[in-house]
Amino acid sequence: MQIPIVSGIYAGPDGAWRTSYPVNMEPTPKSTGISEGNLRLADGIARTGSAPGLSRGGVLWNGALYRVCGSKLISVDESGLYTEIGDVGNGGDVTLVYGFDYLAVASGGNLFLYDGSTLAQVTDSDIGTVLDVVWIDGYFLTTDGEFLVVTELNDPFSVNPLKYGSSEVDPDPVVAVLKVRNEIAAVNRYTIETFNNVGGEGFPFQRVEGAQVHKGAVGTHGACVISDAIAVVGGGRNEVPSVWLCTNGTSQKLATAEIDEVLATYTDQQLEGVFTEVKTHRGHETLMIHLPDRCLCYDAAASVAMSAPVWYTLTSSAISFERYRGKHHVWANGAWTVGDPVAMQLGRLDRSVGTHYGAAVRWEFATPVIYNENRGALFHELELVGLFGVASAGVVPKVSTSYSVDGVAWSQPKTISIGGAGARGQRARWLAQGHMGNFRIQRFQGDSASPIAVSRLEARMEPLAW
Repeated sequence: MQIPIVSGIYAGPDGAWRTSYPVNMEPTPKSTGISEGNLRLADGIARTGSAPGLSRGGVLWNGALYRVCGSKLISVDESGLYTEIGDVGNGGDVTLVYGFDYLAVASGGNLFLYDGSTLAQVTDSDIGTVLDVVWIDGYFLTTDGEFLVVTELNDPFSVNPLKYGSSEVDPDPVVAVLKVRNEIAAVNRYTIETFNNVGGEGFPFQRVEGAQVHKGAVGTHGACVISDAIAVVGGGRNEVPSVWLCTNGTSQKLATAEIDEVLATYTDQQLEGVFTEVKTHRGHETLMIHLPDRCLCYDAAASVAMSAPVWYTLTSSAISFERYRGKHHVWANGAWTVGDPVAMQLGRLDRSVGTHYGAAVRWEFATPVIYNENRGALFHELELVGLFGVASAGVVPKVSTSYSVDGVAWSQPKTISIGGAGARGQRARWLAQGHMGNFRIQRFQGDSASPIAVSRLEARMEPLAW
């Protein structure tokens, strides 16, 4: 009997069934002849060098990698060594965008411009507080939460207050600005308005009537562009925060009931600090939602291939959940480079390891309810079918399984070895795994010393009654 493994089930504290998504295991829709998809250990993070502070943002500009770490704007070379460029002040996550001549940094309520040799702050008082910035058609466009502000075409350090714009479909504050298909999206707390460039003497952008979406973002970095649409963590007025995909005046819910349950565990202040980004690679298009103790990942491409929402969780914890320490992904020098939001260091994603900056992390996945129409069953054998034998030399990885008959309490784990380096023919089998009277949920756990790709779970069972 084949048992699904892409998502599982458990019981919540209120007695309701909850979905259990894989932890540090990435669902991959690939037909192998064994199954139509598999779970593989998510990429590890290899340390590449130190940083002058915690990661706040990154971008690739003119072929060079730039990051903001602590209060410093830095450039990072191929070896991971950084060079300080200047100070952009302290604060939370920053926005980095570029035009033809300048790299812009929205940091700590201010706007800084770097031309490749000099970093300078825009000191024109008419720019106000800078929450976010985008570049479009020669303008740097910012928002202070109330107005849309453009710099002058011939002088990006100058702002004309007669050229202010506004987002007025709803009296909610503007929290972010994005560029989608060369149009401006003013992302408000409960709505999104679209503007296109019409020129003229005043504010050069005009609202696109009928393109408004009645969903918004909880914070400045709670919205990003994916597949020429806007993904937001937020919602409409008088709605509980969720995850939505917004485009052309319409919205589609990406979050499942489980994702909504997870988001509901955070305070409004915690959600305001959420950071979203998109990583597209190897047939995956992944929306990453960085939260205080984990990163929720939605794979848009896999969801289409599997005809169901594909979510999983990344964490840098070896036991429970902790902040995921790969943030601000930038493709540079042939790899996904990342910053660390917890320690003063830089890294890159590395498929050959499962550790995060050398520290072990856990992985876990579970099954849906195994049910035999109230007849119960003996579990003679369980086997994970997949690829093994790729551990580091001298390491003998182990995998454990446990089960629950109520979705709350779990049995003592049963641990087996899946073979060390080169043991490609190793089978992951558990014999004589007890019985179930009504139903059962199976869970599998390991750590980054056991890098595996699992295609299916096979169970050999015998009914207890006919």
